[in-house]
Amino acid sequence: MLNKTYPYYLANVAVAANTDLEVTDKFSGEVATRVAMADAAAIDKAIGYAVEAMSAMRAFPPFKRQAVLEHCVKRFRERYDELALALCIEAGKPINDSKGEVTRLIDTFKVAAEESVRIDGEIINLEISPRAKGYHGYVKRVPIGPCSFISPFNFPLNLTAHKVAPAIAAGVPFVLKPASRTPVGALIMGEILAETDLPKGAFSILPAHRDGADLFTTDERFKLLSFTGSPAVGWELKKKAGKKKVILELGGNAAAIVDGDQGGKLDYVVDRLAFGAFYQSGQSCIGVQRILVHAKVYDALREKLIAKTKSLVMGDPKDEKTFVGPMISESESRRLAGWMDSAVQAGAKIVAGGKVEGAMFEATLLEGVKRDTDLYRKEAFGPVAILERFDDFDAALATVNDSDFGLQAGVFTDSLAHAHRAWDVLEVGGVVINDVPSFRVDNMPYGGVKDSGLGREGVRYAIEDMTEMRLMVMRETW
Repeated sequence: MLNKTYPYYLANVAVAANTDLEVTDKFSGEVATRVAMADAAAIDKAIGYAVEAMSAMRAFPPFKRQAVLEHCVKRFRERYDELALALCIEAGKPINDSKGEVTRLIDTFKVAAEESVRIDGEIINLEISPRAKGYHGYVKRVPIGPCSFISPFNFPLNLTAHKVAPAIAAGVPFVLKPASRTPVGALIMGEILAETDLPKGAFSILPAHRDGADLFTTDERFKLLSFTGSPAVGWELKKKAGKKKVILELGGNAAAIVDGDQGGKLDYVVDRLAFGAFYQSGQSCIGVQRILVHAKVYDALREKLIAKTKSLVMGDPKDEKTFVGPMISESESRRLAGWMDSAVQAGAKIVAGGKVEGAMFEATLLEGVKRDTDLYRKEAFGPVAILERFDDFDAALATVNDSDFGLQAGVFTDSLAHAHRAWDVLEVGGVVINDVPSFRVDNMPYGGVKDSGLGREGVRYAIEDMTEMRLMVMRETW
């Protein structure tokens, strides 16, 4: 069960300003809890406090930042079950996936704790010509300034952690807007951060309606905006962001290629494809949407994948047997059902699943989907995957690249030449060999190209964005 109400956090302090935001149980549709909502005045105060905290955060030494992050790791472990259940309720995420996300939350803060004490610089040899004789260069990284974070509903713990943990490690104050559909996990995070000795104003966590949160994007006191969410929203925010640095982690319609040499490994491949396509109801920007299979193994893989898809249990996410829970809302379910129906009308065939009831969308597999349909071109962001056949590996790579998105891609192959060819040719931020594009470890550089975004997350890479280089040149004698 969730608490009856949750406050927001303004300059490290819990504020029970109101109970205006209803958070529903995504399976039952009933109100599960109520959360305080921030208005424009509260957001403005939070930004002011973050500016005031900048000098204190710069002076907050790395070992203290590390201690804060280690405290969070300890408290997340102690509140593991509470965090998992809250995620299961507010996001409709199956309990096993919810527990997995809490584990990744812990991993991300652990990595940040390690990185917090090794934000190093370099020495530059400036003596490249006689005029520079006796000059030496030194570079260090310094916090960029107050940061604005906007996190999404689908991974409300771990994708929030990928902003918050590097910020603490880097020594930057931040103001976070969690997704209004799933704010509880971030507020529990705020409760734990409030137990530490972070300087006043180091963090604020403020649920707010999108139409009332323009300051997160437009206020020039922020030096960086990090947004994770839909491409349409993300690129619009970039237009409004002004001079600040912008990091965007947006959508995708990720593809997985199954090469013709995988005949003896199809059970493994099918298990991974089903996981990548349908875990947490397909609501992942690196979920498997397009499956390209070599003609040599197409029929055998198709048969096995249909059987696997039909075997997935759909139901109450609190039941450990459930693999497919509800989508985040009925409106999202209706949107995807409309895309599916349009694809079928254009000639596609549903070979598994296809049933929709409210927010519950059955794991669904189609083939023969035309490449000009919304279901193929856009981000499905739901439990739907598309099967298609190929004969030539280079043609399959070209098909993957025929997309407005470029987040990650998966390639199942025993050919080292094909693996390197995919790495060279695919227009994506990451190529995963012998697994699905849904694979992510929290210390790796993660991000996309094209409409999938700008910049990279992964703790060390986020720290680089949240800091900037400062050069000192020293003349040996004068």
